[in-house]
Amino acid sequence: MTQAIPKLVTFEDFAAWRPEGGRYELHDGVIVEMAQPVGDHEDVVGFVARKLTVEFDRLNLPYTIPKTALIKPTNSESAYSPDVLLLNRPNLVNEPLWKKESTVSLAASIPLVVEVVSTNWDDDYYTKQGKYEGIGIPEYWVVDYLGLGAKKFTGNPKQPTISIYQLIDGEYQVTHFRGTDRIISPTFPELNLTAEQIFQAGGLPT
Repeated sequence: MTQAIPKLVTFEDFAAWRPEGGRYELHDGVIVEMAQPVGDHEDVVGFVARKLTVEFDRLNLPYTIPKTALIKPTNSESAYSPDVLLLNRPNLVNEPLWKKESTVSLAASIPLVVEVVSTNWDDDYYTKQGKYEGIGIPEYWVVDYLGLGAKKFTGNPKQPTISIYQLIDGEYQVTHFRGTDRIISPTFPELNLTAEQIFQAGGLPT
């Protein structure tokens, strides 16, 4: 019995098809419907977005955090919808897909991306990390507030961990933060925030 091979979709087809409701990504030509996040996941996303917004507002930086914008790696029929996407507004004029598709693909437009881990943790740690590194995004956070990822990311035994990837000489170098560790962000070096504070936003006991 032969199995039908699904038809691969171009980014243009995906952008034209993408409905208003729901959340979808394009992974190498395959449309992936993202599961509705649980409340704790949304609490963490909201908390991180709020803390980053307060910081870039304090510093009077020309940043914004859109609600549904996409990241499209060049030379790939993929498009990702990050949990938190920090945009550098002055560079959006150089983004050919921004006005029509609210999509960015240039590193200069994307100072920082945050993904909050769900059950499909391998996408955040492997797939997206590789794609974001390829784009040249300077800073990428993986917030694993439940410690779902592999032990090389979350420790042994596994525990809630924030992995911050910093682009150095074209490659990501990762630092892990747990418990009362103060978050060290290359984009926001004065950020006063601990890993524990982020995890508590997701309902973990103090």
